[in-house]
Amino acid sequence: MTGQDVNRPLLDRIDARETALTRQAEQTRALIDELAAKLRELDEAIDHLRITRKTLLALADEPGTEPAAPAASPVLPDHPAYQQILTVFADTGRPLRARDLCLAMDLPIVSKNTENIRSKLKRLVSRGILIETEPGLFTQPRP
Repeated sequence: MTGQDVNRPLLDRIDARETALTRQAEQTRALIDELAAKLRELDEAIDHLRITRKTLLALADEPGTEPAAPAASPVLPDHPAYQQILTVFADTGRPLRARDLCLAMDLPIVSKNTENIRSKLKRLVSRGILIETEPGLFTQPRP
């Protein structure tokens, strides 16, 4: 039996370890390439924001430029229920669901009433008077 035969299991383990480390090195290089590409994208986005900021500041400093007129206030629908809804929001000062408004407006908690109130809330959202922070939860926008 030769010395090489005796050491074969040890050499096989070294070969296996070398193969595993080579695979890990290749995966790490691929990850580095991926991260480098992501870093380039982020740097580019940062550069774009800096350019945008610089452009906006330059435009704002130009003589003769006037600030934009404030947006027109949203128009409240004519039905008195809308005013009642806004009054409840003003009184509570917290986000509400359609069911909460039915309770606050002394309406029976039945499907017809909650769906009617929900529809009105959605209309107020579409006009920019209220916002829906999560599905079914409505609040007044902060100034």
